[in-house]
Amino acid sequence: MPGKLIDGKAIAEAINAETVTEIGRLKEQRGLIPGLAVVLVGDDPASVAYVSSKDKMCARLGLHSERVNLPASTSEGELLAIINDLNFKREVHGILVQSPLPPQISARNIFTAIDPTKDVDGFHPLNVGKVALGDPTGFTPCTPAGVHQLLIRSGVKIDGAHVVVLGRSHLVGRPVSLILSQKAPNADATVTVCHSRSRNLAEICRSADILIAAIGAPRFVTAEMVCEGAVIIDVGINRVEDKAAKNGYRLVGDVNFDAVVPKASLITPVPGGVGPMTIALLMHNTVRAAKMRHGVA
Repeated sequence: MPGKLIDGKAIAEAINAETVTEIGRLKEQRGLIPGLAVVLVGDDPASVAYVSSKDKMCARLGLHSERVNLPASTSEGELLAIINDLNFKREVHGILVQSPLPPQISARNIFTAIDPTKDVDGFHPLNVGKVALGDPTGFTPCTPAGVHQLLIRSGVKIDGAHVVVLGRSHLVGRPVSLILSQKAPNADATVTVCHSRSRNLAEICRSADILIAAIGAPRFVTAEMVCEGAVIIDVGINRVEDKAAKNGYRLVGDVNFDAVVPKASLITPVPGGVGPMTIALLMHNTVRAAKMRHGVA
């Protein structure tokens, strides 16, 4: 079992170490400190915890960090005004607006309002287009980029592999399918994207060399949906009731881990798989944004 696990924590730490080295170089050579601003609207517990973890990581790696906390009643116009201010703030190189947003605010309008050169979450239409075209100057969304790095740094052969992606969201499913199907190193996969209307889903999943689950359904992927030797990347994070747990719940993925692990050649655990990679790639993107803005190679 230990040999089958893809250790997202360890791989994220390796990326963080590279980021720290780059931050040190920017400080020493240019007097430049990359800065990240995170905007949180409302008090959703999961979002609050996630934003706090980003604050802590900025402090740990040596990035400048700003946090904007807004009430859930904030209007779209008020949020757009704050984003406009951050777009012109010199100390801020990356802007992230935490999802989900309250119903009175259009996520599409907010993502479009962020300066694409500061869009370290990779959701601006310009960056989405660059990812689709394989343009390396764009910002790739952090979770799909994290999935890609997990595969690369685990030595998984992507070239020519059949990748099945469960989920077509703009957050994970679509961008990861674009990344892995590009004509590029560590890509060139044949990618099938499945969703709630897909027919013969189990049969399609069994044909996958690499199965990426990102549908938000606890333990959805069963052993019958996985072929022997497949690589399994579980993006899902779901709370399920567990009276024995301290908080009354525990976190599980979109994959029925215990059932699937005997058949997998490699598999990510939940937690400790994709999650740490998302924050590591956010920090990496922020440093990239600072370098691009100041013309540093």
